[in-house]
Amino acid sequence: METLNPIDWIVLIGTLTFIVGYGIWKTRKVDSTESYLLGDRELKWWTIGLSIMATQASAITFLSTPGQAFDDGMRFAQFYFGLPIAMVILAVFVLPIFYRLKVYTAYEYLEQRFDVRMRQFTGFLFLLGRGLAAGITIYAPAIILSMVLDWSLSWTIALMGVLVIIYTMSGGTTAVSQTQKQQMIIIMGGLFAAFIILIMKLPSTVSFGDAMGVAGKMGKLNIVDFEFDLKNKYNMWSALFGGTFLFLSYFGTDQSQVSRYLSGKTLTESRLGLLFNGIFKVPMQFFVLLVGIMVFMFYQFTKPPIHFNPTNLKTIQADASSNAKLQELQLQFDDVFEKKQTAINTMVAALQSDNEASIAQSQVNLKSLNKEDAAIRKNVDVLLQDYGKRTGTKMDIEDNDYVFMSFVTQHLPTGLIGLLLAVIFSAAMSSIASELNALASCTTIDFYKRSWNKNQSDKHYLNSAKMFTLMWGGIALVFASYASLYENLIEFVNIIGSLFYGTILGIFVVGFFLPKVKSNAVFIGAIMGELIVLLIFGLDHFEVIDLAYLWLNMIGCVVVVLISSVLQPLVGGNKN
Repeated sequence: METLNPIDWIVLIGTLTFIVGYGIWKTRKVDSTESYLLGDRELKWWTIGLSIMATQASAITFLSTPGQAFDDGMRFAQFYFGLPIAMVILAVFVLPIFYRLKVYTAYEYLEQRFDVRMRQFTGFLFLLGRGLAAGITIYAPAIILSMVLDWSLSWTIALMGVLVIIYTMSGGTTAVSQTQKQQMIIIMGGLFAAFIILIMKLPSTVSFGDAMGVAGKMGKLNIVDFEFDLKNKYNMWSALFGGTFLFLSYFGTDQSQVSRYLSGKTLTESRLGLLFNGIFKVPMQFFVLLVGIMVFMFYQFTKPPIHFNPTNLKTIQADASSNAKLQELQLQFDDVFEKKQTAINTMVAALQSDNEASIAQSQVNLKSLNKEDAAIRKNVDVLLQDYGKRTGTKMDIEDNDYVFMSFVTQHLPTGLIGLLLAVIFSAAMSSIASELNALASCTTIDFYKRSWNKNQSDKHYLNSAKMFTLMWGGIALVFASYASLYENLIEFVNIIGSLFYGTILGIFVVGFFLPKVKSNAVFIGAIMGELIVLLIFGLDHFEVIDLAYLWLNMIGCVVVVLISSVLQPLVGGNKN
């Protein structure tokens, strides 16, 4: 892409400087372990709610979700249908227990309920899963931003990571929560601006309603799917069962989220913050997906690139053999696009005149042309794969995550490009900060203070928490430097979570609702549950079975509960 305009640089740098400076200034009086890890438990419900939303709404959400909608329509919205259910359950059953015990981390409860072994085993699972996710949270936006800004990947990763480490180390959870309010405003403002621009860039003869009508006829507004299919990642059943279990574990047992609502001034404030997230998160995701649908419609009237990752295109254009084949595919692609223009304009006219026969015929034509379009794009992927094999170059052929940034960098006006890049940086920094703070909290409280170095001063543990923040930031940066992309970024992060969340949730479910089950039984059940989840994932990965990853959350939880219940009469255990 062309070099960024100076105005875009000013907007980008000014926004990032404001966020980091604001976080440091607001937390200049943080001087105790409690204020560092829990913000002195003084946060209001709206800060908690926005912080919870911002923690989950990483840069991956705003890079990958529009591309998901571009490729697959609105089906991904079903992923969030279990969220309000999970929020109500947590607000009613889980929050009162955490507040009554005045814990720093969710895993402190497990020592009181079982023993220190269960506390640290569960904490280890959290550190493993969240540590991996933190690296992906940095790497995923960095690889795309490095392309957009024409920076080296290493420098982009380093800049993003260092900025976050600075203000997270300075103020802990208070810095995270305070900056996340500003980041959410920037994020939603940037997306809303992009949405308005997308509507304005439609042809003068096409209204927003016409665009939605065409999108619907092209199968892009297929929000709800009631067909029961274990292979289908996004249908009503995987959402209500697998998705609900995922959200129960993520928001109820993942320290990156638990620390947000444990910082609430009262139990009521924290409950309201959780319910705020349950109410507004689903509409927010609908809106992000709708932006993706509008990007799809924009590229129905404006010719898109044959492949959205410009680095890939430059690579094969520089190779004579590959470029010759690419030019042939480009001619075919241009021809299909011209035919699609005719079919879409016919459909718009038919929709405006309610001509059902013409609408039906246009649908048939567009379906056929979309298949041709997909086949051409697939041939480009094959071309990239062949080039990679021939030259020994690692090629990331998946380009959905580049769709939104392609629109931003090529079609937004000066100033807004800088704002949208600031959105991506802000979202990335928001999630990374939450993860680093949670990792440091768990390491300090559940391991260092509990077992490694007891009976030190509060000042000692405050400094230790800051050092562990720095340590985990370094680990995340190292992992990000060696990570590689999955087919879809947002799926990759959720898959990592699904490998551990079911087991962790099962341990807490036993703790909350099965008082007769003791530590020995749940420890064995947790190990077996995690091994079964990893086995199922491995079988699915190697195509021995075909199971959507969301089901792993429910399977892990149910296996831990069942095995623990069956083993309790046989193995006994500590009574805590």
